[in-house]
Amino acid sequence: MYKKFLKRSAFIYGVWRALLGGFSDVRVIIWTVTRKRKINAYLQSNQRKKLHLGASNKSLPGWLNSDLFPTDGDMVYLDVTRRFPINDNTFDYVMAEHMIEHVPYDDAVMMLQECHRVLKPGGRIRIATPDLEVLIGLHSPEKTESQEQYIEWVVNECKLDAANGNDVFVINNNFRAWGHCFLYDRETLKSTMTTAGFVNVTFYKPGISGDPNLEGVESHGKGKGTTEEINQFETFVAEAECQKNVMES
Repeated sequence: MYKKFLKRSAFIYGVWRALLGGFSDVRVIIWTVTRKRKINAYLQSNQRKKLHLGASNKSLPGWLNSDLFPTDGDMVYLDVTRRFPINDNTFDYVMAEHMIEHVPYDDAVMMLQECHRVLKPGGRIRIATPDLEVLIGLHSPEKTESQEQYIEWVVNECKLDAANGNDVFVINNNFRAWGHCFLYDRETLKSTMTTAGFVNVTFYKPGISGDPNLEGVESHGKGKGTTEEINQFETFVAEAECQKNVMES
């Protein structure tokens, strides 16, 4: 009886997963069919073109908000690991907040190359992501008040069983929790962006920019379970300019 029950349970589970997969496929088809119309509508109605990658539930006014799983009717379906359904030299700005760390490194390289392709010459990209140097610094013997607060927040937020060596658990958790695939320090992200064709890479804290159009665009610190203090502690921002040669433009 027990074996039969397991077989039946496995069968039911398999059917359930297949149905979910089929439903997901149907949604992707619908999103893909409606995508071109939404992109064209945005481009026609906005003089300054701004692309927001991985918008999740944090749409930005005046931006073409996109995500792998659109959360509202105006958001566009876009898989950053594939060629963007956008013509060359279309956008003035591209930004992604706490998104690049969610894709494998090779896919992130391709994503940045696609960002470079769809940006106009002189356009700007802004990437916000967790700071690997900050996370590694948590393992220091003497910790600052900010480090202690961050460790306590992650332990509580992720319900870590970390009675001893809390910092070790927190550091390891950041490499695998929330769907993280690859964490960056400044030099690695700068090198990757430069390889993709970007120049003049500059680093900022969230909310700060030398370009008024990119000031205050981050909202990670306003999300559920996260505070702006935590966001400022763990996040760094890289901005760069899109440079193209004659053949590219």
